[in-house]
Amino acid sequence: MNNNVYNDLLIHGFIQEKVDEDVDIVKEILKLKEEKNAIILAHYYEIAEIQDIADFIGDSLELSKQAAETNADIIVFCGVHFMAETAKILSPQKKVLLPDLKAGCSLADSCPEQEFEKFIAQYPEHIVISYINTTAGIKALTDIICTSSNAAKIINSLPEEQKIIFAPDKNLGDYLNSITGRKMVVWNGACHVHERFSLEKIVALKNENPDAKILAHPECEKPVLIMADYIGSTSALLKYSVNDKAEKYIVATESGILHQMKRKSPEKSFIPAPPDDSTCGCNECNFMKLNTLEKVYLCMKYELPEIIIEEDMRKRAEKSILKMMEISNKPGL
Repeated sequence: MNNNVYNDLLIHGFIQEKVDEDVDIVKEILKLKEEKNAIILAHYYEIAEIQDIADFIGDSLELSKQAAETNADIIVFCGVHFMAETAKILSPQKKVLLPDLKAGCSLADSCPEQEFEKFIAQYPEHIVISYINTTAGIKALTDIICTSSNAAKIINSLPEEQKIIFAPDKNLGDYLNSITGRKMVVWNGACHVHERFSLEKIVALKNENPDAKILAHPECEKPVLIMADYIGSTSALLKYSVNDKAEKYIVATESGILHQMKRKSPEKSFIPAPPDDSTCGCNECNFMKLNTLEKVYLCMKYELPEIIIEEDMRKRAEKSILKMMEISNKPGL
């Protein structure tokens, strides 16, 4: 079965192979990992079972950087499509697999390449800074990539008079404008998870738990950020919850991070901030949760679906990531 056929079957839901109930899937995955010299990356938003078998757990860019430094032949990226693309951009010699091709990203999808190219053409004197949560095509159109951890540092490294386009997350862009004093032109994109938080329900949770601190990702809408005791990237939220002295937290980001928070601070309480469109008490990324142990096993067994990026685009996308790394590594910034 070739890659295109398998991908078509997977996209349309026709892959029906099931692992026998008496098979130890975790054991088989670990066996395949050894046989194929593979590593498994898991984003913080993945299901707990996948996080527990991963070689590396973290934010998207850090995972790709860690994978690039290994001698693995195969990278199994348990995350979403743009994350696997980033791994391929930084490790072109390695085979990069994504367990489910339908694991996309609403934020990346909110910035189509052709529309964005027309948008930046309207602002010829502007430098383009794009969030890591973008497709390879958008990265190829970008001057400097950033993460939620280093975005302010990247922006502040540029002269105050430098005009900037920021994409694709409008909430993150507006937040960065507020803390840097810039007036960046911001693309109108958003993450479906971080836009769904209910301010009313968070207020109610805070009233019920007055001793709880509110932790929020900067992709959240402004009213949620105003309420937050601490704002930071997923990894920064995790680090804060470990080092801070409070014993209870309301966490306004994708609920998958609570697995690591509980592992690192079992004596503390973590409450997921709820969405406004559900009776569920947590807010999950529909795309992240498409990945399962069974799909990881099948992906490793067949070495499909594989992430392929045309080399010219890969090089242009890599340039914007390397520029970010160059600025981030400068002392004093």
